[in-house]
Amino acid sequence: MTKPHSQAIEALPSWTVARPSPVGLCALGREGLAFGIKQARACLFAGLFLSAVFLVPSAGLWGVPRYDVLLVIALALQFGMVWSGLETLDELKAVSVFHLIGFALEVFKTSSAIQSWSYPDFAYTKVLGVPLFSGFMYAAVGSYIIQAWRLFDLRVRHHPPYWMAWVMAVLIYGNFFTHHAIGDYRWYLAAAALGLYARTSVSFRSLDRRRQMPLLLSFLLIGFFIWLAENISTFFGLWAYPNQLGAWSTVHLGKWSSWSLLVVMTFTIVANLKHVKACIHVPD
Repeated sequence: MTKPHSQAIEALPSWTVARPSPVGLCALGREGLAFGIKQARACLFAGLFLSAVFLVPSAGLWGVPRYDVLLVIALALQFGMVWSGLETLDELKAVSVFHLIGFALEVFKTSSAIQSWSYPDFAYTKVLGVPLFSGFMYAAVGSYIIQAWRLFDLRVRHHPPYWMAWVMAVLIYGNFFTHHAIGDYRWYLAAAALGLYARTSVSFRSLDRRRQMPLLLSFLLIGFFIWLAENISTFFGLWAYPNQLGAWSTVHLGKWSSWSLLVVMTFTIVANLKHVKACIHVPD
């Protein structure tokens, strides 16, 4: 009996399958390779979309503006992941939530009153000055966390009470809007998140052994790689901050903290999906 298409895609090469393995460099090497393969698989949507940013010229393709081409590519990637079984319909619904959250933030940040950054190119699919593909950049973060959770069989211990996590997520998202009027409380929120998740750890399995790391560290690492992707995107002129309009410069390192906080919010949404709640330990 042949494997279903989706299972065949999920399968690792035969020499990386989980099996009892001795402790040593060879075992660590196999585990590290399996970890890299699973990370690449979890980043599939984000990686392919970022590749499109590299490959699509600024002038667009066949007379179609670049932003519109990127929207078509993002939709095709999303459809392909669901069709192939790499993403379920429930996961697609969650990813769509991240798309809407991100698009709302983009509309606010690019408005004439705020002008935190801008999308200078023309596009037919701009709404309120924001190209529709932009929401997929936030959806890519949600997609990565959802996929990594499943592929690495994540378990979260000492997760804070759900209502506290939700309050923190709402405050983080709200600060992106309100700091233009009442001040930036990002570092206060970061300190609160540090206390809230100080005891929280996440365990994962690449092959046959479970490894563990502080959840806060994963927030920082994911935020850092998003910051790197942001530098690549602005270098290719996908959008621009005010200090990049004359000539490109590195995105301010402070954006790393903003992305890390956004990851906290994204994680909170994913953690409340029904199919992963059973994997979370909330202390009495």
